[in-house]
Amino acid sequence: MPARAAGETACPNPGALGTARVLSVDTTKGLEVGTKSYPQTLPLGPKEVVLTFDDGPIGKPTEQVLAALAAECVKATFFVVGEQAAAHPALLKRIAAAGHTIGHHSMTHPIMTGLGFEAGKADIERGWRTVDRILTGRDGDRPVTPFFRFPGFAPTPELAAWLKAKSIGTFGADLWGTDWQKTTPDALLRQVLDRLDKRGGGILLLHDIHAHTAAMVPALLAELKARGYRVVHIVPAGPVS
Repeated sequence: MPARAAGETACPNPGALGTARVLSVDTTKGLEVGTKSYPQTLPLGPKEVVLTFDDGPIGKPTEQVLAALAAECVKATFFVVGEQAAAHPALLKRIAAAGHTIGHHSMTHPIMTGLGFEAGKADIERGWRTVDRILTGRDGDRPVTPFFRFPGFAPTPELAAWLKAKSIGTFGADLWGTDWQKTTPDALLRQVLDRLDKRGGGILLLHDIHAHTAAMVPALLAELKARGYRVVHIVPAGPVS
């Protein structure tokens, strides 16, 4: 049976993939991980996978992803867009209540390289403040969960330095499914598994806003188990600020 975090209930499905371990991620000195964008990634072992979903929450696709994760007792990280959170606050709360980690993906999902520093900073801050108000009633100058992913994996040096100074970790990815392109669940599954097998694990980026992705997730989790992959759930190290 996979290891459980303190306070986590036992999985009701004895044959589930489960969450193999919880990785506490320290962002106090800043952090930039994900080899698609940065030289380093998280300290993962062979065939360990961190599941991440971007751009939600949004209605049925997010609900389907949550159901698939729950059926396999798997925890993921959702990098949410503030506008979507404001439009779907109950769904955001469901993600958090299920024990998933909620990171941040700006307020309106702009490509930051097309904005000035102040505009980009304001959009990032509005995103986390919106999410934190919904989840905790808090409106702080640092997010409760200090995990951020740049829209389009497009940082600027100034924004990257600002995030580091605020001890906010920046997450890229080690591989993705290119699920923003039109495809079928079967084709997407083949592509994701091919890339996973070639790399041997890592931070996987998917999007919980696409119907083809949501339809693919149950089969992906089944294949991860069949192929001996282990899911790692990332959480912030230490108490929230």
